[in-house]
Amino acid sequence: MDRRSFLLSTSTLALSQLLFGCGGNNQTQLKVQLLKGSIPGQVVNQFHKSLQQQVQLKFAPVEQIQDLFQQLQNWQQKPKATDEQGWNRFIPFRQGQKAADVDLVTLGDYWLKAAIEQKLIQPLQEVQGKQLKQWSALDERWKQLVTRNDQGNLDTQGKVWGAPYRWGSTVIVYNRDKLRKLGWIPKDWSDLWRDGMQQQISLLNQPREVIGLVLKKLGKSYNTENLDQVPDLEKELQTLNQQVKFYSSNNYLEPLIMGDTWLAVGWSSDVLPALGRYPQLAAVIPQSGTAIWADLWVRPAGVTKGTLSDQWIDFCWQPSTAKQISVLTKTNSPISTNIVASDIQEPLWSILQSDVYDGLRLREVFDKSEFLLPLPPSTIKQYESLFAKIKV
Repeated sequence: MDRRSFLLSTSTLALSQLLFGCGGNNQTQLKVQLLKGSIPGQVVNQFHKSLQQQVQLKFAPVEQIQDLFQQLQNWQQKPKATDEQGWNRFIPFRQGQKAADVDLVTLGDYWLKAAIEQKLIQPLQEVQGKQLKQWSALDERWKQLVTRNDQGNLDTQGKVWGAPYRWGSTVIVYNRDKLRKLGWIPKDWSDLWRDGMQQQISLLNQPREVIGLVLKKLGKSYNTENLDQVPDLEKELQTLNQQVKFYSSNNYLEPLIMGDTWLAVGWSSDVLPALGRYPQLAAVIPQSGTAIWADLWVRPAGVTKGTLSDQWIDFCWQPSTAKQISVLTKTNSPISTNIVASDIQEPLWSILQSDVYDGLRLREVFDKSEFLLPLPPSTIKQYESLFAKIKV
């Protein structure tokens, strides 16, 4: 499942130059596979300058979270017996190829449970705060998100499996010109059911996102476990489906830009860069709360723990670095930073200053928002079955 797709930013071009550093093979290295556009190149440069030793940094950007997750799977995949017997005799370097040769990888919080369950990653630390110096700077909400048991479920007595370095949310993005003719602008999820919007909306092709926003409209949680106990849920979904022109997790912005749709639900990491280029678009964070996602650093299983990777995580959590990541990638930081109005680029500022909140502080909106937390397999099947049913 494709959690999010990201657009290439100018800062990533600088980052691509850091794939191969100078120096011999014996030089200390830090190898990172990261989501394209999620770390500005200048942040890597600053980290390199801050080190007291000569090191080689290899930061390789990857297009999508799904690709990174699949890479983690490939590293842990055991070769078939026939492969071992048939090919390894002739290709001696094949042995051990499945082992990860990367210190850290970007992973989305949504994928964390599966990565832990499948033993694709190892804990960053066994006991909270023993290794990562900046751990205490994180709000409890972020600590709870990445502290899990060996089944990947939230557990305050568990281990720390990931280090969040930026986050965003699911937003409503719309064509100003089209909705101006209708005399309103969206404020909350309930606006998706308005008259005049039939066949004018695109939604993410994700059961948890779509059913979750309907649950939020009904005053429930994104992480509701028994859908059968939610009155009118299927009826609301069927009505919403009549408003939808198509479902897509990757190609929802182009039709909106062209005027083929008037409103879309998408991820802020996709939407905010587009707002700067297409002034006819605007976005809003729904008043009743929304889904939150986070990008995390994780350590592949089988990789020797190194102090340099811990230094990188702590560097990302320093307030000045966290501020840079947040401002330059148009996202939010899990670290409290001193960001003032002049630091915020126009697309993000237009959302934060929007008058649709009717006096609500943005903090209150985010307090109502939720991570898509792990659910029991039987509940996941409920979501998938209901989603498939309403789309027919």
